[in-house]
Amino acid sequence: MSKTKERVSAAGAHGIPVQGQGAGPVAPPRVSARRRRPGVIALSLALIAAGGAGVAVLVLQVGHRTQAVTVVRDVQVGQVLTERDLGRASVALDPAVKAVRADDLDEVVGQRAAVELRPGSLLAPSQVTRDSLVRPGEQVVPIGLKPEQVPASALMPGQKVRLVHVPAQDAADTGRTSAVAPQTLAGRVVKASQAAPGTGVVVVDVATSADDGPTVAAWVSAGTLRLVLTAPDGS
Repeated sequence: MSKTKERVSAAGAHGIPVQGQGAGPVAPPRVSARRRRPGVIALSLALIAAGGAGVAVLVLQVGHRTQAVTVVRDVQVGQVLTERDLGRASVALDPAVKAVRADDLDEVVGQRAAVELRPGSLLAPSQVTRDSLVRPGEQVVPIGLKPEQVPASALMPGQKVRLVHVPAQDAADTGRTSAVAPQTLAGRVVKASQAAPGTGVVVVDVATSADDGPTVAAWVSAGTLRLVLTAPDGS
């Protein structure tokens, strides 16, 4: 047999190697192992732990709610608070927010509003007081104001005013102008009523000193008193 026939016989009829003849073991592909970095792993674990702690704190803050006192009706300065003016609500309070707790509602009822209170707001301890707007040594004089004498600005409890004595009508008819400045006295609004139906008259309770009280009452009786608002920073 020639050498050519021997090569063909070894390769097979179709050029495919015959099993068991000259075929060695095939090595599997080499897979390089990924190098692990301890620093990256530690950083990942730290981020996961921090995220979990943040979520836990948020859940605790949202879940922790406090029963607080709320304002349900308009309350003017100096007005005595009643149970109908106040309510309760469950709210999540920031530690910096000072609010009256619902357990202390009974202690607030009967006190006076130190500032004007609006519905829907939380009641703070600094917004109520046990002090009266009428101080020792003062008297309260009611003053009736006709519609044209009522200031356009709403009269609020605690607002400072000047009580001005004006000339009587018969003296004003003479046409003479007095060089003497009108006499004025200091006062403070305690309460102002709503305009009376039909007449529009507003009654204002004004606190003044005990020495000036009789004088103011005389001016009111004679119809020679006018009420003038004082600037907020006035004395």
